Amino acid sequence: MEQQTTQPSSPPPIQVVESVVIRFCGDSGDGMQLTGTEFTRASALALNDLATLPDFPAEIRAPAGTLFGVSGYQINFGSQDIYTPGDQPDVLVAMNPAAFKVNLPDLVPGGILIVNTGAFTAKNLELAGYPHNPLDEESLGQRYRLVKIDISKLTALALEDSGLGTKDAGRCKNFWALGLMFWMYQRETERELRSIQEKFAKKPELADANIRAFKAGYSYGENTEMFGQTFHVRPAKIAPGLYRNVTGNSATALGVVCAGQLANLPVFFGGYPITPASDILHELSNYLNYNVTTFQAEDEIAGVGSAIGASYSGSLGVTATSGPGISLKQEAIGLAVMLELPLVIINVQRGGPSTGLPTKTEQADLLQALYGRHGECPVPVLAAMTPSDCFHTVIEAARIATKYMTPVFMLSDGYLANGSEPWRVPEMSSLPKFPAAFRTDPDGYMVYGRDPETLARAWVRPGTPGLEHRIGGIEKHQQTGNISYDADNHHQMVKTRAAKVAGIAREAGELITCGPPEGDLLVVGWGSTYGAITQAVHTMQKEGRKVSSVHLRWLNPLNPRLGPYLKGFKRILVPEMNNGQLVRILRSEFLVDAEGLNKIQGKPFKVSELCHAIAERAPKVQN
Repeated sequence: MEQQTTQPSSPPPIQVVESVVIRFCGDSGDGMQLTGTEFTRASALALNDLATLPDFPAEIRAPAGTLFGVSGYQINFGSQDIYTPGDQPDVLVAMNPAAFKVNLPDLVPGGILIVNTGAFTAKNLELAGYPHNPLDEESLGQRYRLVKIDISKLTALALEDSGLGTKDAGRCKNFWALGLMFWMYQRETERELRSIQEKFAKKPELADANIRAFKAGYSYGENTEMFGQTFHVRPAKIAPGLYRNVTGNSATALGVVCAGQLANLPVFFGGYPITPASDILHELSNYLNYNVTTFQAEDEIAGVGSAIGASYSGSLGVTATSGPGISLKQEAIGLAVMLELPLVIINVQRGGPSTGLPTKTEQADLLQALYGRHGECPVPVLAAMTPSDCFHTVIEAARIATKYMTPVFMLSDGYLANGSEPWRVPEMSSLPKFPAAFRTDPDGYMVYGRDPETLARAWVRPGTPGLEHRIGGIEKHQQTGNISYDADNHHQMVKTRAAKVAGIAREAGELITCGPPEGDLLVVGWGSTYGAITQAVHTMQKEGRKVSSVHLRWLNPLNPRLGPYLKGFKRILVPEMNNGQLVRILRSEFLVDAEGLNKIQGKPFKVSELCHAIAERAPKVQN
């Protein structure tokens, strides 16, 4: 619809909605990530449950106005439990023709479409591949609630006496759009105005300009009859406590800091910047006062090598990277296995192979984590389920690493790393401590002498009197640690290292399940598919289908309760954002006829996709 510019005679009625999915999209220089982040923060402060999905191009600065330069940010917020960022937006804010073309197919029929007409110039239309202006098509207004606004012009008018040049003033249009959405969803503005002031404190002229643009957008909503209504999303019912909004990467970094405190160890992070894992290094660099040392190495190999050296010296060694970086680190990870030193390896998976899709998500590194090293080289592997779960998963990885003297993989992915959700900040006193134990008694010391329960060798700080020792990459004698080429000794050491990792299964705890322990269909997931699977299973259960789900945090060793649980179901479906990796493991380990459901598009599963797959395999129960 075309908006009217007449002054409304009374405030528009308020429509209460349970949840809303909004997508902001524009050129990669339009500030869509900032716009989405600010609206997310406001929704969190309004006590809505939420989930987000930032989406941006791989190019550092793609040519303006092109289809492959489109950036977007989607948020699903509501008054009930939110498991995913939403399948389709209810509201689409498109800042230029390219963003309009890329994102319009996702908008729900009848959804609200807000378009910046000022960007629909002949040049931008040509870059997007439009022979004519699509906004002139009558059918567009019939399919959607179309709102055409020249945001570029209105922003310029709001800032005409600001002293900013045309280019700088134009960059404020994202805050104009943000102001409009604050009005539309009744968000509190004072906090946002303070936030803008703080964000641009070093450039007060930009702070003033963005505040003026924000207020202009808000005022436009108040003084035009855009929809004849505004919308209200009630607060979600959440447990009392202190909450903050976290991304998966920020939760991972906080988990690393807490792990050091819980283990009573200094933390050393050695890494190399790589998308989408770089923010972990950035975040950790702020925690020097918590005995966290960060080292930006010259390459991936140096990053993991420095972390191994830190573990040898008595620190908690941590490294983080994405798929290609893990490939480079694998030889050194094999060294850490041979040395039997604690090491936390964080892999924020992305689309591959090679450079692949560096800003898009994928779950394709599971087999690499399990088997990517040469020789018999088992390593425990854990996977986080949600952005906030990254916090707990990396702490668990550190606990296992220090208790069993082994490297441990913690798998995240681009969806979790950049996505965000409200997180109830735990009290440190509620987190179980696992203080690291160092041997100081030289009596009877053997380098590879082992704890009879965990099979872990003792951790000895270099320079401890009477406990001087050597470790290295060549096979060692099973007691003394001296170099050994003995065939039987090598066989025994390989078996012992494998038994140590296998024994960690005792730590796995209860399975993470949804639904009864038997039925027509079991959906098995791991990692970031948790939200979509859980919501889809809930939906299908309400339809009367005998479907349940089990989600695996432990991928090596597998939870010992999993095998018996699988036997309670007629069919097994394994959704993965890869070409079928976990499904291969389940088939080989448990001899079950598990079926894969694979998506390799750089995008997470939609709930609707999973509901459709479940409906095909689990019939409705007839009453």
